[in-house]
Amino acid sequence: MAAPAIEPPVRILLVSGSLRDGSTNTALLRTAHALAPKGAVTTVYEGLGDLPHFNPDDDVDGEPLAPAPAHLRAQLDAVDAVLFSTPEYAGALPGSFKNLLDWTVGGGTHDKPVAWVNASGLPTGAAGAHASLRTVLTYTGTDIVEAACAHIPVPRHSIGPDGLVGDAAIRERIAAALTALVAHVAARRRDDER
Repeated sequence: MAAPAIEPPVRILLVSGSLRDGSTNTALLRTAHALAPKGAVTTVYEGLGDLPHFNPDDDVDGEPLAPAPAHLRAQLDAVDAVLFSTPEYAGALPGSFKNLLDWTVGGGTHDKPVAWVNASGLPTGAAGAHASLRTVLTYTGTDIVEAACAHIPVPRHSIGPDGLVGDAAIRERIAAALTALVAHVAARRRDDER
């Protein structure tokens, strides 16, 4: 018996913490976009490099935001969940990605289901970055979906010329993380209907 359709579809924003061309984190998320399970609609966020440095003076209630952070918050407000994938630099989050997270403190992620996938091939993964990410997401009051958080090493040679991960085992794990995130959102919807 087929699983019931999810209506409306679960909308997921895929956010890479890397600005690097050829990033394994970005390749992982583009692959997630290609593998979106039935009942899910995914969007890859493309504006990381456009965000200005966060300054609380530029984020005042009632005042319009600059276009790039306004677009980020609009995309966050339009989705049901967020899936992050970020590298680690110097034992923590990359500065550009932390800047993105700073822009979400004023809106966009509170009570939103979030998860992250770790593409690092090192045995320790990007543990420092993900500990920092957990701290920030806890502070902003997100709903961290542990079942969708995963360490999925992505070797560079597994990325094809199309920028997608071709390895079947890795693709299966990416799809499983997305499926867990979709299932969590669907469960929350059912609870809200009770």
